[in-house]
Formats: sequence, C-alpha cells, structure tokens
Amino acid sequence: MSQVFLPYSPEVETVPEDEGETIDAILQSMHRLSARTREQVGHTIRVSHAKSFGAAVGVLEVLDGLPEELRQGLFGKRARFDVVARLANVPGEIMTDAVSTQRGFSIKVIGVEGEMLPGHAGEVTQDFVLDTGNRFAAPTAAAFLLTHRGLEHAPQMPEAVKQAVSRASRATNAVLHVVGADSANLDFFGHPRVHPLSEAYYTQAPIRYGDYVAKLAVVPVAAAQQALEGEALDTGDDPDALRTATVQFLQAQDAVFEVRVQLCTDLDSMPVEDASAEWPEEQSPYRTVARLTLPQQDAYTEARRRYVDEDLSFCVSHSLAAHRPLGGVMRARMRAYPEMARLRRGENGAPQAEPRAVSEVPG
Repeated sequence: MSQVFLPYSPEVETVPEDEGETIDAILQSMHRLSARTREQVGHTIRVSHAKSFGAAVGVLEVLDGLPEELRQGLFGKRARFDVVARLANVPGEIMTDAVSTQRGFSIKVIGVEGEMLPGHAGEVTQDFVLDTGNRFAAPTAAAFLLTHRGLEHAPQMPEAVKQAVSRASRATNAVLHVVGADSANLDFFGHPRVHPLSEAYYTQAPIRYGDYVAKLAVVPVAAAQQALEGEALDTGDDPDALRTATVQFLQAQDAVFEVRVQLCTDLDSMPVEDASAEWPEEQSPYRTVARLTLPQQDAYTEARRRYVDEDLSFCVSHSLAAHRPLGGVMRARMRAYPEMARLRRGENGAPQAEPRAVSEVPG
C-alpha cells in the first residue's frame, strides 16, 4: 500500500490574530540586541549565526529518477547547481569555542529558475538555513519572543560562566539521551562537542515542498566524515577550534552530504504550527533527493571570509515560492532575516546584492 502525503494548501497554516504585533516585538528585541553587540565588538554582526567557522563553495546535484512526490520545486528534475555554504555557531555573539552551542549550516544555491517569493523576485538564489537538531527550541513566534527577551535582558555573563552553563547543559542532555529523550533548549546552550562536518543539519521547522509539506536535512555521508561521528573534538586552548577543524578537513579532502526530505503525512502528529515538535521518522522517513559536495579547498581565506561573513546574507525568504517557509516561527524569520541583514550590511557599508554566479565568491 502506497503512503499518502499531505497536500500543500494555504490551510496548513493557522495565523494568530496578534502575530503581526508579536513579530514586531521580536524585531524590536533583535534591534536592541544588535545595538548592544555592535557597541561591544565595534561593528554590526548577525543576530544569529554570528561566529563562522567555514565558508565553502560546492556543488548540489539533484538525483535522477526520483518518485513524483520528491520531484518538487528545486528538486523537480536532474540538475547541477553551484552553492556557497557558511558554517557557524547559532548564537548572535562571538564566543570562544569552549562554549559549545548549536551549529548552523546555511546554503545558498545559485542559478535557480522559477517563481520566487515576494521580495526575492528576479533573483537566482535559493537559501536553506539549517541547524543541528531536527526541531526548533520554541514552538511558536510568541514563545520565541519570550526566549529572545530573556537573552536581551539577561546580564552579560563572563566567559567562564558561559562555559559552565554549556558543560551542565551537555551533561544533562547526555543523561536524557540515555533514556530516549533530550531537550532542544539544552542543546542550544550545550551542544555535543563534535566535528562540524560530522553532523546532520535540519530546517527544523517546515517548508513547502512543491505540492507537499516537508522538513529538509543535510546529512554527512563521506567515510571520513562518518568516522568522526560522535567523537569528541578537543578544543584545547584554541578559541576557534571548530574553525580549525573545518578548515583542516577541507584542506585535505572533500566533504559530501546527502540532502534528504521528510514529507508530512498528518498535521496532528507532524504539525506545521509547532516548530518544536519532532516529526516521527517511523511515520515518514527522510529520503534522499540530492548530493551536496564541498570539494577540497581553503574554506576560510580572508577574502572568502569577508565576502561570506560581511557581504552575503542567508535568509529563509530567499526562496522559490515552491519552498516557502511554513508556520509561525518561519513567518517570523521571513520578516526578521531580511530586515536584520539590511541593517547589518547597511551599518557596515557592505553591498546588498545577491550573487548571480559562484565566480563572484572569492577564492
């Protein structure tokens, strides 16, 4: 018996009446945090994914012979696209890597054709912004606002305190994992200290997948990456240990990932409006639709770092209409990401344009 997947329609989303005001408040909080960090570091940095540890170019190859439900949007036919990827810590501050937080993997696919979301018309890029963990820490935009205000009003903790919080969070989550549970909130503050290229990354919240609804994952498959899975990365006295590990790996060999899609089958067990819900893989497993290769390269030259960190923005709203982000958390991101990117680049005097070809990315 074939599996039935939930058809996409606007009705999969339920927008609270006060959501506009909630997102306004999120943006106000982000502006205040951005101003504070600018004062501390001397220039405007990202309000999330601030500290990068890799800036790589690569190739995304859509597989041939996919079944109809997977042949959607960007993945509708066999194709090959250039990409630029940015790996970073998730928090919006620059910390030593002894504070081990969730990591992000942002991918900009270049040369994309098709109807774009409003605000991205005429562009040729599709961004996927992914993080470790298959679900978001907050279920809704309103819950995220409370978390963000907590970060805003919390006193600036000394580095030693942040390290202690990170250790405690990792230890607690490790105990929970033994009994078949874990906490997305604990993972945010105390992610396992493993190699960034050995981990899977997820959209966490849902996106439209053409005629369907899905979450997307990028999973390492090269033998050298899989050999690092679960192994603790010794940060030692290196405050940029994640960067060192990422750059050294890519200087020596390719990193290869599969792009996988988990299609929604039921809104009750796989909700769109609760971004903190884990979609059961036994109900709908992740299935491979493409291969992403980051070939051997120097993934952190000064020119490359400056371009990817300062000139580029990775936004969930940089998207085909066929992959529109879904749910309250994603709707908040669609407003927040471009506004904060414009602020950051404007205050730093950086260009605002999207790339048209990978040749624009410095070596």
